[in-house]
Amino acid sequence: MNLRKKLKLYVITDRRLKPEVESVREALKGGATSIQLRIKNAPTREMIEIGRKIRELTKEYDVLYFVDDRLDVALATNADGVQLGPEDMPISLAREIAPNLIIGASVYSLEEALKAEKEGADYLGAGSVFPTPTKRDAKVIGLEGLKRIVDSVKIPVVAIGGINHENVREVLNTGVDGIAIISAIMGADDVKIATEEMRKIIEEVIG
Repeated sequence: MNLRKKLKLYVITDRRLKPEVESVREALKGGATSIQLRIKNAPTREMIEIGRKIRELTKEYDVLYFVDDRLDVALATNADGVQLGPEDMPISLAREIAPNLIIGASVYSLEEALKAEKEGADYLGAGSVFPTPTKRDAKVIGLEGLKRIVDSVKIPVVAIGGINHENVREVLNTGVDGIAIISAIMGADDVKIATEEMRKIIEEVIG
């Protein structure tokens, strides 16, 4: 499996915009290459139920399925990987518990990026590239901050934060391996079309 290729278009769920299962189905039809289940403040049982449905869909499309923050939910739903932030479980401990999972690290500075790589992360989710409505307190690193991270690490980098169809080209030109999207796809009237259009731009710029 080529991880870099699978991280090209990384779509993240947001129930404030669309229900998870339906929106994931549409994003997969549109060409998403990875899906992340991101639910804040829901009962674990509900997360597992939704996660299992998403696991089935992603298998059908041969797409990677990640869970945000929650290693237990990732394991319970047979996910391919988990995304961990600086406040979450340490990468080394997650690796000990789940040696087969792909571990992504959310990083908000060059320092955090280098630390996560050293701790054994398989890829980085780096941002926020631009201000974002889904995470109002997110630290903005800008295109320059993103490029510094890309140039300094050897593992794949996925850019996140405020990326849309208008600014995605300049983000791709920093040398990232992929783009993580919430609002520009999950907030669109037609998730499938928004995904198709984003995938088309990614293919044009990075192939």
